[in-house]
Amino acid sequence: MAEDEALDAYSRTVVRVTELLLPSVASLAVQTARGIGAGSASVITDDGFLLTSAHVVAGARQAVVSFADGTQRDADVVGRDSLSDLAVLLARGGCPPPVELGDAATLRVGQLVVALGNPLGLAGSVTAGIVSALGRSLPTASGRVIDEVIQTDASLNPGNSGGVLADGTGRMIGVNTAVAGIGLGLAVPINATTKGIIDTLMTSGRVRRAWLGIAGAEIVLSPELAARIGSPTGLQVAGVSAASPAEAAGIHPGDIVVELDRQRIVTTTAVQRLMVEDAIDRPIEITLWRNGALVDVIAVPRELPRE
Repeated sequence: MAEDEALDAYSRTVVRVTELLLPSVASLAVQTARGIGAGSASVITDDGFLLTSAHVVAGARQAVVSFADGTQRDADVVGRDSLSDLAVLLARGGCPPPVELGDAATLRVGQLVVALGNPLGLAGSVTAGIVSALGRSLPTASGRVIDEVIQTDASLNPGNSGGVLADGTGRMIGVNTAVAGIGLGLAVPINATTKGIIDTLMTSGRVRRAWLGIAGAEIVLSPELAARIGSPTGLQVAGVSAASPAEAAGIHPGDIVVELDRQRIVTTTAVQRLMVEDAIDRPIEITLWRNGALVDVIAVPRELPRE
């Protein structure tokens, strides 16, 4: 393929994605106790639900969404989940057609992506780039991390948060959520896990999670233990919260978590992934390495308090 032909193919893809999605991407304005905030949102259902970033609507119950065709709607914040940095709004009145949700699990490094949003108050802005990396982790204000974050070099600026990251077919595969540095943007993936969170926010307004009460750090294991559990690293308990399910189960700082609910555990994010609604008030078995021996304990996670 000649260079000019390749450029034309690239341009045609970006133009096609832009024309398909931009009408459904809204500029978002919110009023909170801290003042006026701004971001982006996208229509995701025919009945007016919109998806945005949780940090954009923190402290707000209502918002105003404005579309490229001049349509403006008041919208209610139906639910937000700071641990995934996702939030759902419901517009009061008709909206443009919804974007199609894709699956970030199919992405490959180097793949073309298009970011649509309203950076720095410039409505209807579009940038394009590639998937720079996959599987990144993004710390949240709560101290937890968001898994499987998409890294892209598509230019993102304040106001892009909540906007669409799309693949070359025009499917939404991420929610732009942060600017990590020059030439570095991050997006929460649209995948099976986050689709479940979005559905729960639309129906229940919040996501219930379980709480165990341990803080840990990934460490390099001794050759003996690494061979025994099949991993060169493990999760060592650094702290146990007072009056927590972990304390009640007899977990101590210095213990190394080997399995939780029959799942191999190596990182704190692996623990977080299992602390879902199904684990609340359900006895689960935890296997620990303590003083040169494997020890089994039973813990009963409680519901993580609402923010």
